[in-house]
Amino acid sequence: MQDKEILEVIADNIRIERLRKRISQEKLAEQIGISTKYLNMIENKKANPTIIIVVKICIALNINLDIIYNTSEKYIH
Repeated sequence: MQDKEILEVIADNIRIERLRKRISQEKLAEQIGISTKYLNMIENKKANPTIIIVVKICIALNINLDIIYNTSEKYIH
């Protein structure tokens, strides 16, 4: 799997989980200590977040890391 594909899976699944939990970008960004602009860039595949940021997102969304990196298909409940 190419780096770009990994980034796409992570970005899409972060957005899907955030929306599923009905949390705004502003609220999630505030909870993990990043700017809304940066979170938007992550979700739109324009930024490559560190593993620390991805873990903080998982904690804030109360999900396991494997949900964010589900490569079998886009993670949808």
